This record gives sequence, structure tokens and C-alpha cells, in this order.
Amino acid sequence: MTPRLGDDDWVDAYEESLDSAQAGRRPRSKQRPAHSDAAPGMVIGVDRGRYDVVLNTSEATKVRANRARELRNTAIVVGDRVDVVGDVTGQEGTLARIVRVQERDNVLRRSADDTDQFERVIVANADYLLMVVATADPEPRPRLIDRYVIAALDAGIDPILCVTKADVHPADWLRDYAAQLDIPVVVLRTDGEPDDENALRELLGDRTTVAVGHSGVGKSTLVNRLVPSAHRDVGVVNVVTGRGRHTSSSSRALELPGGGWIIDTPGVRSFGLGHVTPEAIDRGFSDLQPFLELCPRGCGHSESEPDCALHQAVADGRLSARQKARAESLVRLRGLAVEHSGHGHASEGDPRLA
Repeated sequence: MTPRLGDDDWVDAYEESLDSAQAGRRPRSKQRPAHSDAAPGMVIGVDRGRYDVVLNTSEATKVRANRARELRNTAIVVGDRVDVVGDVTGQEGTLARIVRVQERDNVLRRSADDTDQFERVIVANADYLLMVVATADPEPRPRLIDRYVIAALDAGIDPILCVTKADVHPADWLRDYAAQLDIPVVVLRTDGEPDDENALRELLGDRTTVAVGHSGVGKSTLVNRLVPSAHRDVGVVNVVTGRGRHTSSSSRALELPGGGWIIDTPGVRSFGLGHVTPEAIDRGFSDLQPFLELCPRGCGHSESEPDCALHQAVADGRLSARQKARAESLVRLRGLAVEHSGHGHASEGDPRLA
């Protein structure tokens, strides 16, 4: 079967054909130019092998670029800081070229499911993970929130809980959830109460924030409120299935009016943690740490573990109903992590991560 070529592959094939045609005229050199005149910028969008980059200039020029052939196996994602050469005027029809990807501060990853041995990089260099959760339509999923928190802390990103549709159903338990984990929480109404939105804007500041959420929670609607010029597509929840419709088809970084960036991502119904270690999962349950710290060294917190302080606390009735549910979530996630810890992971240079 003939393999299908992506956009970058066609570019590479074309360049290689030129090299072959000119092989008799000049010797082939593996030495690459230094590109000392390259313009730095940030990737704000990725679309079929093309990258939208905003330059670090006073004009904040936006250019469309492809990537140099030496970067063909390098994952380039929204939030990446890159260096570009070529036509950087940003005029329609022009195309620059990314020649370097600068070192990342962090990356937010997810796998297709907990058994998947390859993770996907969602964004790079984010300061905050804005976990958008609705009080109803669709119903909130505590275990999905657990996964968001674990992934954020594992990446070195600060999680923030944003609760939408607070006028549809009370948000008290979600406030309590955030308080237990000592993470900031902002509660919003469907009518767009200005004070609530201003509180969120103040919290985000001039940092880079990536917004994640189950389909239908109002994530893209929220982004449109924060960035009125965004015009992100919004959808509705199916009244039969209770599921939202995916409206954001790709991640996009949008500049906030007061400074900073918010990255809207496609809605998800799952958030695989196949790349996360059991120890990293423990860190996502800070409210249970007083019990975990009393466990013997190497305790896996399963029911078969002798002297497990967490299970003893459950048996003694020392955990609240919410904490008990959280303990069950921890044990389940930790068991999956241990079961699949032998799987390999894709490196950041693996093109499957792009």
C-alpha cells in the first residue's frame, strides 16, 4: 500500500526533487544556516501543515508559515515559541518558514485513553489550565475534573476551575471541590454577569491560559465573551444523549483585550493519562495527602495492600462522601497507571505528537 503524504511531506518531496536535479551542479551539504536574522514569534494556530505565527514585534504581525525540512520530525503545537525566516510581512499569499522551535517551559499532554502508549501534546508554554465545567447540560463529571488536575500538575501548569451555567443548577459542590484542592474557582452565569467575567479576566491577567472542557459546557461561548472578536463556533447539547457537539475543531490562541492569551481547544469526552506515573497521580489528590503520607513506602493503595492508611480511613468512616469518591478515583487511576507503566511513550520529536 502506498503511504499517504501529509502537506509537509509533499513540500519535503518537492525540495528533495530540486536537490536531485541540482546534484550535479553543487555538492550536497548537511550544514544548515544559522538563521541569525530569524524573527521570533509564537504559534497561535495549526492547520494541515501550516502554522499561524504572531511575531514578537510592536506591530504583532501575523504570518503563515511551514516548517523547515530539518524539523519534519519535530512536533510544533500552539503555544510553541519559534523562529521564522523568509517573507514575514504577513501579507496575503505569503509564506514564511519555521527554522527553530525554542525550548519549552512545559507541555500539556493527553493520550487517547489510559492504555494508549503514545501521548499527544495539546499545547506548549501555558501558565494556567482553565477547566471549564457546567453545572448541568451536560452534567459535571468529577472524575474528568480529576484527570484535568492531574495532567495540569504533572505538566507544571496551575489549574483553575471555571463553573458555567450557575443559574441553571447550584454550583455549591463544585465550589467545595475546588476549595478541597486549594485551586481558584470562578462561577459564571449564562446571562454573562459582568462582575463574574471581570473576576475571571483579572485572574487570568497577562498570562497564557489553555481552556479545556467537555463538549457543550460553554467553553467556546466563554472564549467569545473574553475575546469578542474571536467568533468561535458554539454548539448545543443533544437533549437525547446529553452530549455536546464538538465546535472547536482545532486549538487556537486568541489575544485577550487586556493582555495575555487564551487557547481554545476542541471539546473532549475523555482525557487519557497513559503518560502519567502513579506518583504524579497521587499529587493530583492533595486533599487525600494526610492519609497517603501515613501509608507504608511503596503502597499502591489497592484493597490488597496491607496497612494502607487510605483504605483504613475509608473503613473507619473518616472520609466525607466526596473524599470517599475521590479515594475511589485515585485507586482506579493509580491501578491503570501501574498496569500500563511498561508501555513506551513517544518522544517530543515524534511526529505523531503534532
